[in-house]
Amino acid sequence: MNYQKITPISVADGLGCRVVLWVSGCEHDCVGCHNPDTHDAESGYLFGEEAENRLFELLQPEYIAGVTFSGGDPLYFPNVGTITRLAKRTRSEFPKKDIWVYTGYLYEEVKDLELMQYIDVLVDGKYEQDKRCVGQFYGSTNQRIIFLKNGRVQNIDYESY
Repeated sequence: MNYQKITPISVADGLGCRVVLWVSGCEHDCVGCHNPDTHDAESGYLFGEEAENRLFELLQPEYIAGVTFSGGDPLYFPNVGTITRLAKRTRSEFPKKDIWVYTGYLYEEVKDLELMQYIDVLVDGKYEQDKRCVGQFYGSTNQRIIFLKNGRVQNIDYESY
C-alpha cells in the first residue's frame, strides 16, 4: 500500500485531535474531489515499517483521540488488508482511542469486511459535487457518519455535523 502523508494532528477528520493516514488509491473518481492526487495507487510513498512506527508513535499522547484513515480510499481493494491490520493493531495497543474510516463505498457494500469489527466510525458514500455542504466531517449531504460497535450500526448521524 502507498500513502500520501501522515497528519500528526487534525481536528477536521473526526472528533478530537487525531492522527490521519492519507492512503493512495481510489477507484471512485468523484467529480470535484478535494484529494485527486490520491487516486493513483502508485503515487506517494510505500507504507513500510518506518511509516507504521511513526503512525503508532504519533498515537501515543493522551490528547490524541484516535486515528483516521482517509485518502484516496482506505477500502480500495489493494489497501483494505493493510488498513485492517493497522486498525486491529490500534485497537490492541490503544483500546481507548477511536478509529474513523472515510470511504466512497457504502456501508452496505463493505459491512462484511473484517475491518468493520475494529472501527468506531465509518463516513461512507462518494462525494457528490451537486450535494456539496459545509458539514464538518463530510463533503456532501449523501455521505453518512455511521457509528459502529463490533461491526454493527449503532447510529447514523445525518444532522449533528
